[in-house]
Amino acid sequence: MNRFFILILCIVSLGGLLFGFDMAVIAGALPLVKQFFGLTPNQEGIFVSSALIGCIVGVLFTGSFSDKYGRKPVLTVASILFLISAIGCGVSSTYLMLIIFRSIGGIGVGIASIVVPLYIAEISPSQFRGRAVTTYQLAITFGILIAYVSNYLLIQYLPSQNQGLWRVMFLVGAIPAILLSIGAYFVPESPRWLLKVGRTDDVTKINTKLNLPDLHESVPESKGNLRDLFSPIYRKAFLLGILLPLFSQLSGINAIVYYGPTILLDSGISMSNSYHAQLFFGLANVLFTCFAIWKVDSWGRRPLYIFGTLGATLSLIVTGYLFTQNQEINNTALIISILSFMFFFAFSIGPLKFVVASEIFPNSIRARAMGISILVMWISDAIIGQLTPMILDSWGARYTFWLFAFFCAIAFITVLIFLPETKGRPLEEIEKYWKDKASK
Repeated sequence: MNRFFILILCIVSLGGLLFGFDMAVIAGALPLVKQFFGLTPNQEGIFVSSALIGCIVGVLFTGSFSDKYGRKPVLTVASILFLISAIGCGVSSTYLMLIIFRSIGGIGVGIASIVVPLYIAEISPSQFRGRAVTTYQLAITFGILIAYVSNYLLIQYLPSQNQGLWRVMFLVGAIPAILLSIGAYFVPESPRWLLKVGRTDDVTKINTKLNLPDLHESVPESKGNLRDLFSPIYRKAFLLGILLPLFSQLSGINAIVYYGPTILLDSGISMSNSYHAQLFFGLANVLFTCFAIWKVDSWGRRPLYIFGTLGATLSLIVTGYLFTQNQEINNTALIISILSFMFFFAFSIGPLKFVVASEIFPNSIRARAMGISILVMWISDAIIGQLTPMILDSWGARYTFWLFAFFCAIAFITVLIFLPETKGRPLEEIEKYWKDKASK
């Protein structure tokens, strides 16, 4: 990786950092917002899922827009939406205003969730493409950690200002949003998009800076149509593109991200200790994702996915069992079991859905196909965000975590049957793989 590539990677990964921050800041803000506005369980679910609805809206147009106008302009739009959301949430005086600005931030997250991994995959040499795209997931976990740290410090050192602390929690997100807005101006356009629209002179110049091979022979044969995804050639790729992001949300990770302090409070852990634990979860998530960056291009996508989904299933089963102990819950064992799940999630289910989705679709429709893949992720995420408080209230934590374990088990079976290995292959070679497989 040369310096120019690393600089670009750091800039665009701010989109992932803002993604993580925007999704996780709510974990600390939720109890305070709930108290400030006197929210009912249903309003609480709407508050959490409003950003997720925004994500769905953002995903709906990002694929076609990035194919028409390029990856860079769409990334710039996302950075501006992040900034508007952070400031708007911080100054909201009513519940409705807060919902509106959370939704705007969600649109930014939806855009970033497609265009950032897509852009990274298209500018990365094949030998470390998995590592580069996984850096996006690392940025997400780092954003989650920043949200946890800032929430914790505000709670710890400004306890007398509890009524207004949630405003400051949201305003912190304006800092990386400003950095991304500035940085997006300096990054180059994706060479594969430039090639697709016929700007071949610009491609050579960018390829030289990024140490990419000659891409001129990889011009798409046609513009492509989403109907191609239903053809025998790409049917399995399309199935994977839908199921992997679906299972990533049904695994239960966001129940921990969004409702971690609430779940721990209900298990008997104090408010202060619950925020401590959430901070520890955030740090662990960053460190565990580094394992994926280390091994994704040497071990490969398939072994990590198989091992990770199996380990996540077992960890969630144990977590659910610990909640059967009622008043005798072992808090240490509970935190260890949740950390174990996060470890397996962080090197498989979490980052690899982005890696695989950015690799398996043909260049002619990659952005739009990936848009469908990420749309599935956000729809399932919105459902989980809305239903988790009600499931926890009706079923209890035990059956909630066992439900998540069931979906992780299904993910394990799906990966075992359908997922091919893509490590080290150029994107054009992966596209050829599906064609060769269908012709046999």
